[in-house]
Amino acid sequence: MAKAPTNPAAGILLVDKPQGITSHDVVTRARRAIGTRKVGHAGTLDPMATGLLVLGVNAATRLLTWVVGLDKEYTATIRLGAASTTDDAEGELGAARDTSHVTDAAVAAGAAALTGPILQRPSSVSAIKVDGRRAYALVREGEQVELAERPVTISEFAVLETRRTDGWLDLDVRVACSSGTYIRALARDLGESLGTGGHLTVLRRTRIGPFAVASASSLDDDLAAHMLEPADVASTLFERVDLTPEQAVDLGHGKRIALGATGAGTLAAVAPDGRLVGLVENVAGRAHVLVNFPEERA
Repeated sequence: MAKAPTNPAAGILLVDKPQGITSHDVVTRARRAIGTRKVGHAGTLDPMATGLLVLGVNAATRLLTWVVGLDKEYTATIRLGAASTTDDAEGELGAARDTSHVTDAAVAAGAAALTGPILQRPSSVSAIKVDGRRAYALVREGEQVELAERPVTISEFAVLETRRTDGWLDLDVRVACSSGTYIRALARDLGESLGTGGHLTVLRRTRIGPFAVASASSLDDDLAAHMLEPADVASTLFERVDLTPEQAVDLGHGKRIALGATGAGTLAAVAPDGRLVGLVENVAGRAHVLVNFPEERA
């Protein structure tokens, strides 16, 4: 077995999570493989789900705050014909309901009605806190939980294929949506609108912002060798500002260096050696530091 590095660098790691393990399990394996305790993730996936997890390692965990809120894309299979207590296949199914009357046109209309800015009621077994406790924990204890609706945006809800099997109507779909959207809730709401009930049987996250699962590593890969440089990631998310050596030192010490008319909004400030020094905002021509990225030390 290869020895883990004793002084792993900071970086962002794209991982293709397999089915049957939690997001925390992925973090645990990454910690062991890379040789550091400081690993975090930007947005969980249920054990049933597969696909893209974005991990931050060491100082790069500070970038995860800006990744969590990015839009996301999924492929999924929605099964019409019964509701579920968890809105997915891991819950207890309700009574079977007839799907023979559901046409392709009705499915398309139902998906269209759930596209755009909508109010969505999250699944009762989500990780949202109710009076300081996770909703799913309350449900496990037998409590009835109905969460408040919240605004989300579904920019695409495309039905790719339909299949009729043993009374079920399975829909393969692609969904592009804002952060905070529950695909299980979309399955539930589509089933309710069609009068058949519905739940999720397959879920795969294929994109988070500009990061695609096609570029992700397997947990069997050498994860330390696949980390992305924080400066490259930050420059993908934000406009890049190249600093002089003096500016890099000053900014690292918290000084408000002059930027002139450079950029607006959040900027990635990069040292001449390619190191991400910080994320800044241009306030009246000077850099206002949002977060610094200290150099990793042995």
